Amino acid sequence: MITTNNKRGHLRGHLRGFTLIELLVVIAIIGILSAVVLAALNTARSKGNDAAVKSNLTTIETQSAIYYDSNSNAYSTASAATTAIGVSGAWATTNCTLAGTLFVDPNIAAAITSANAATSPTNSTKCAIVSGSSGSYGGLGSTVFASAWGVYAPIQNPSGNYFCVDSTGKAEVISSAPAAVTAASTVICT
Repeated sequence: MITTNNKRGHLRGHLRGFTLIELLVVIAIIGILSAVVLAALNTARSKGNDAAVKSNLTTIETQSAIYYDSNSNAYSTASAATTAIGVSGAWATTNCTLAGTLFVDPNIAAAITSANAATSPTNSTKCAIVSGSSGSYGGLGSTVFASAWGVYAPIQNPSGNYFCVDSTGKAEVISSAPAAVTAASTVICT
């Protein structure tokens, strides 16, 4: 015969709660699962940032072709030949704001700004532009115009690598930051 507690109708001996060990085991399992989820979330976030950097730099590659066609087949204006380009194409550390070059085109500047926001550390996108030979372009007279450009930014996966695009059509992950380029260089992402 089963006896019941006369006030609540429960079986005798079955009114106990969880033991301390059971509670600790459940808390430990929840902690382990949350650590796994947070690690996966951080990996997904860094991959998302890398995708944003690659997308924005690829946009620069596309927009540069439009800029080139619209500006007498050059990546700069006449005034940029002496003020911004000079004789070498050292990587700019001023967030790619070289006056008179394709980097101040609104679409390209917006892509650079977006790439800067997605990099870690932020604002670490670098640009270079290389002066070409002198010539007469679009009736502007004989002057030196930019003949090549490149942009690179750090990516997080794999750590320590960079994504680089340039005027030759290269768009690739590279293992180290590109060296400074010379006026004779046309391939910048190496």
